[in-house]
Amino acid sequence: MTSTAPQRVAAARVGIGGPVGSGKTALVERLIPALQARGIDLAVITNDLVTAEDAERIRRSGLIDPARVSAVEAGACPHTVIREDPTLNIEAADALERQFPGVELILIESGGDNLASTFSRDLTDFWLFVIDVAGGDDIPRKRGPGPIRCDVLIINKTDLAPHVGVDLARMHAEALTVRGNRPVLLTNCRGGEGIEAVIAMIEKDVLFRA
Repeated sequence: MTSTAPQRVAAARVGIGGPVGSGKTALVERLIPALQARGIDLAVITNDLVTAEDAERIRRSGLIDPARVSAVEAGACPHTVIREDPTLNIEAADALERQFPGVELILIESGGDNLASTFSRDLTDFWLFVIDVAGGDDIPRKRGPGPIRCDVLIINKTDLAPHVGVDLARMHAEALTVRGNRPVLLTNCRGGEGIEAVIAMIEKDVLFRA
């Protein structure tokens, strides 16, 4: 007899990469309540070198059930476990899906790395790369693989631009130019500005919600 039980749909997996201090964890902390408010069932994976620091920060935040936050310790160059051999992250995501069968979306935060950091498509369906204005307005011009190849480039800490001598409009325009006008979003994760645009893109391009 053929079973008519519906097939479980695998959760979408969204990578979040970027240099140390660019605001990746702050972005995750803003995305969690905004996604939950839209009824999206989610879980989180963080990557660190030899600690679970970011995972513990999110677990303590009260934003999400701590059991829904998994930590991967890279033990070496951070992009190794998101690109060359993403097995640890794939196993962590699979485990979360088994534990929470209704999960729709898994956010995978990379350990802090340089502009060469990219995600394997075996691991993620979509990935964001976060840079910040304090890192310098020349970052887009450096054309690193991370900022160039990501699905969405996020320029964070926009509130700091006047304090660090950055022409934000020019930085945004140059980022759009080097990315061939593919998406570049501006955020201030600390203040919550620009988060709605990130959410809208995830809903449209990842979860395929109208």
